Amino acid sequence: MEQPNTAIHQPIRLKIMAALKALPTSELLEFTRLKTIIGATDGNLGAHLATLEESGYVEVQKDFVRKKPRTRVRLTRAGRRAFDDYVAYLREIVEQAG
Repeated sequence: MEQPNTAIHQPIRLKIMAALKALPTSELLEFTRLKTIIGATDGNLGAHLATLEESGYVEVQKDFVRKKPRTRVRLTRAGRRAFDDYVAYLREIVEQAG
């Protein structure tokens, strides 16, 4: 990879990807918990998740718990691969600099 993945490279999206990558493959993270981890507003997190979803890197699931809406997110297989590739890209930069 010669250039960073622009869908992941933005700092908030990188934080989202890292937080989701830390979870087991099939585990979903609730939007409110992710918002706390990332330190973003509802609108900001929602916009970044939309970008990652359009890229095929995250899956967003919406449902209800006792009439209360719930949004949960997880990385897709493509998202896990893209994050691994991005980390490899960063390692390569560090190795070349050292």
